[in-house]
Amino acid sequence: MKNKELRGKPVVDHLRENITSRVEKLKEENIIPRFLLIRLGQKENDLSYEKAIKKNCDLLGIDLEVKELSEDISQKDLTEILEEANSDSTIHGIMFFRPLPQHIDEREVSLVLNPEKDVDAINPINLGKTFEGAKDGFAPCTPKAVIEMLEFNDFEFEGANVVVLGRSMVVGRPLSMLFLEKNSTVTICHSKTKDLKEITKKADLVVSALGRAKMLDESYFAEDSIVIDVGVNVDENGKLCGDVNYDQIFEKVKAITPVPGGVGSITTTILMDHIVKACEQIKSK
Repeated sequence: MKNKELRGKPVVDHLRENITSRVEKLKEENIIPRFLLIRLGQKENDLSYEKAIKKNCDLLGIDLEVKELSEDISQKDLTEILEEANSDSTIHGIMFFRPLPQHIDEREVSLVLNPEKDVDAINPINLGKTFEGAKDGFAPCTPKAVIEMLEFNDFEFEGANVVVLGRSMVVGRPLSMLFLEKNSTVTICHSKTKDLKEITKKADLVVSALGRAKMLDESYFAEDSIVIDVGVNVDENGKLCGDVNYDQIFEKVKAITPVPGGVGSITTTILMDHIVKACEQIKSK
């Protein structure tokens, strides 16, 4: 590993360099990558993420359209908006913030979204492509951010013993598939796993996506452990923190990501990469 503290900024800078050159190439052909972001209501988390997306789009030359809808919109009306965006050849990427209001069937809506424009891997077709190792689909952004972090820091994937804590379809399961694609040996752990500490201690790499503030202390890790903390939580002082007790284990382990400043800072840049990739793939047809 290049560093003990694995920060997201160097990875983001590296990715932006590549994205910028691809956007410039598209603009030479009079094509501007265009992204439609759909937000229902005014949730604080959605607004915060939207702000980060807008900043990145402005920086990288991606055209952003934000469509704000009422939280009480009907499923029929939302479906019609998505279908219209699917058929709009000037829109290359589409994303809607989740979770959707309870009266809307999220799975049904996700099936409407054109997989070629589904840059956040909401449609099951893209999840299926992630599981089968297809290169033309889109993996969920956070799992892809984990892989980019490790690649940038020269992690040896082949033969590595990797433990993934969490089995959600947003992070845990698709991330495990990405590791398998790189010939790592993967163990998925969850709330029912027995002897968790013994499993994590023996791993070369532990990725935590549990969503439990500072749950993992030094007893879960060995001195040669590499720790990727995907958890985003709020501690007893109201500050952002991960699943791992960072201050307690920093000196003990081989390498670790901070929260904030780690994987989360890469995720939005992965989304930008996917928008440009969607534009390139649509253009080539």
